Amino acid sequence: MEVRLNKFLAECGIASRRKAEEYINAGRVTVNGNITLDLATKINEDTDVVMLDGEKVKPIKKVYYILNKPKGVVTTTDDEKGRTTVLDLIKTNVRIFPIGRLDYNTTGILLLTNDGDFADFLLHPKNQVPREYLATLDRPLLEEDKFRLLNGVMVEGRQSRFKSISYPSKGNFSKALVVTDEGRNHFVKNMFACLGYTVKILHRRSYAGLTADNMSPAGYRTLKKEEITRVIKKFKK
Repeated sequence: MEVRLNKFLAECGIASRRKAEEYINAGRVTVNGNITLDLATKINEDTDVVMLDGEKVKPIKKVYYILNKPKGVVTTTDDEKGRTTVLDLIKTNVRIFPIGRLDYNTTGILLLTNDGDFADFLLHPKNQVPREYLATLDRPLLEEDKFRLLNGVMVEGRQSRFKSISYPSKGNFSKALVVTDEGRNHFVKNMFACLGYTVKILHRRSYAGLTADNMSPAGYRTLKKEEITRVIKKFKK
């Protein structure tokens, strides 16, 4: 399979595609023993030998995890305050990163991987990948406010809306199940806050149709190949 040289370097965990291009421009990359300066160069992953600074670049296995994130864990690769991060919860010898983020005290499904293309696919706004959250509010949601949240309110200077709002418990309007394809930080909390509501508890129940159901807090599992294929097929525009 042929791929762009910068993409190959990025997928091998060497650097981002942009940084990989800098390495190529600097003459630090060779393909089959020849220095390659052309950024459009394509290589065959199975037969070509790519080297960076004289060392062979080896493809790394792509891994995908579903984590049931608990409260009190930071969604980042490291934390200057020494708090537990989501990476501390997963035992792997491969460098991974979270796809998007959940707030410190927000719980629920979080995906982690070393596949930058898969992460970009899920996060790109054009693909409209849905996230489903269960929000526990400080007071019952009024019907007129539900209508406004579905039809659009201004959040951070942009017209924003939920795709749907429902109530999982009959007659309990303080717990709202909302669906959005927005990936902005604090989006759900900010939506409710603009109408004077405080989200006391927030739990992400599903992402891209995947769930962490039946997993204990801090539990995780690998994502199956057929699950990845199904997600890409379902949301690819």
